Amino acid sequence: MESLLGPLLLTADPDGALTSLSVPGQKGGRTVQEGWRHDRGPFRSAEEQLAAYFAAELKEFRLPLRSAGTAFRERVWAALDSVPYGATTTYGEVAAQLGASRMAVRAVGGAVGANPLLIVRPCHRVIGADGSLTGYAGGLDRKVRLLTLEGSLRARL
Repeated sequence: MESLLGPLLLTADPDGALTSLSVPGQKGGRTVQEGWRHDRGPFRSAEEQLAAYFAAELKEFRLPLRSAGTAFRERVWAALDSVPYGATTTYGEVAAQLGASRMAVRAVGGAVGANPLLIVRPCHRVIGADGSLTGYAGGLDRKVRLLTLEGSLRARL
């Protein structure tokens, strides 16, 4: 689907649960594979909700999601799901929320970067402890757009 961030590639499992949302050039992102079929049917709700989100009319996605990761990654991704629209958190705060040590901040960063569900699982809301906009698998320009849309970052002139 087309979006404020450019084309989005959505994938789903046979039950219709969203399994990935990728952007072109995304580090570790999905690309169309041979044998895949194009069927917008399972994605109608996701497309409607994403369109409403990009129009600043939706603050919380209500979609069936299914992702597979290590137990640690799953815990980090669940923590991302708890960061509300318009707010940000830090890698250290996520580690603390999980009861992990300060040494786990890098592991948290790796798990955040491996998030297969950009936008709907809001990894863009994780920033550096000093407020810097550290890495984003979809590219820092897209992170800036998302945080600006949500009001947690002023538009840059």
